Amino acid sequence: MSPNHLDRLVYVDDSGHPQSGLVVYGWVEFRPDRWSSVLQAWLDTRKRLWREFGVPITQELHATDYINGRGRISDRIPERHVHAGIEHWKDFGREVALACLETLRCTENLRVGAVWRRGVGGVANTRRDAYSALIQQFEGELAETGSLALVFMDGNGSDTSYRATHRNLRLADRRVVEDAIHMDSRTSQLVQMADLVAWTANVHIDRYEGNQFAWEWYSTHLGERDPHRGPREI
Repeated sequence: MSPNHLDRLVYVDDSGHPQSGLVVYGWVEFRPDRWSSVLQAWLDTRKRLWREFGVPITQELHATDYINGRGRISDRIPERHVHAGIEHWKDFGREVALACLETLRCTENLRVGAVWRRGVGGVANTRRDAYSALIQQFEGELAETGSLALVFMDGNGSDTSYRATHRNLRLADRRVVEDAIHMDSRTSQLVQMADLVAWTANVHIDRYEGNQFAWEWYSTHLGERDPHRGPREI
């Protein structure tokens, strides 16, 4: 591989538990030449969710909403999730999540990762510091391989702390090209993949009893795609 070769596309989203100061970042990544095959694997699952469950391909899958039963992602919930005339949206959402996690587990050329930090000086500061540490981690890895990366994040870029993180690095040494590129999760399938990784990592770390059903989802479905086998404190 030639020096300064762009070899990583990284899609990042955040999660956490503000009340306890927990901040989590999860991501999916792959080489640029694998972009289409990774996206196709996810789209194949989205098409199956449409055929079997009536979940439109254009419907945003925001883990916090649909896994907890708050999001109405389909207008024809399967009969097995309707009991005595009552629609059990939590059960349906969890089935959808497991189908998506299985896709992440089985997608060749895909890697996932997650990091976390628990702060005491306000969640905004913790989020900023955790993101800075994550970018420094990426920069160190890229320096070792003599390569470059692009980082994509959910959002509209209004939080200037993300931009400052990149611009506070010495320009001549930077390996993440440009600042983080912000994308709207409503229209980005790849950011929605990162959202699911971040949510799953958060539940793995912050073991709230109501989410016990998903405590081991990261280990079971994502661990083999994570070089570190699990979320790491940063």
